[in-house]
Amino acid sequence: MREIERIVEQLQRVHEGDAWYGPSVRASLEGVDAEVATARPLPGAHTICEIVLHMTAWTREVTRRLRVGTARDPEEGDWPARSVATEADWAAVVAAFDAANAQLAEAVAGLDSSTLDKRIGDVRDRALGSGVSRYTTLHGLGQHHAYHAGQIMLLKRALGRTAAS
Repeated sequence: MREIERIVEQLQRVHEGDAWYGPSVRASLEGVDAEVATARPLPGAHTICEIVLHMTAWTREVTRRLRVGTARDPEEGDWPARSVATEADWAAVVAAFDAANAQLAEAVAGLDSSTLDKRIGDVRDRALGSGVSRYTTLHGLGQHHAYHAGQIMLLKRALGRTAAS
């Protein structure tokens, strides 16, 4: 298996597969409806919907970075705002997340392994995620998704939507 294929596999595992750390993002979203997605059980914390919008924005940004080699904030912003009032609205948010991950997997699959060491941006900016290799960027996005999958599970638990383990 080529390194590119391994990276695609790992990104797919964190998105919807058999993730080693626990539930994938999609598994963490099981049982989440529009009401749960927009509930704020912890004052000052993001909602599940806000987290999914954030992950979508960053997934799109990483895909863009792979294509152009420069870093910037996501076009939609770091924490995009979107009104979700209906189940159809929530389904559209999840569908956009799935589509962003599919586009990323396609972009990664099209990379040549020799480009994995090329840097995205010249200056290291931790908050922006610039000045690191494409390889580090892709693994960082997987870590980002895993972190937020954990947050989603904690929010569901705070809402009484998942059993304590």
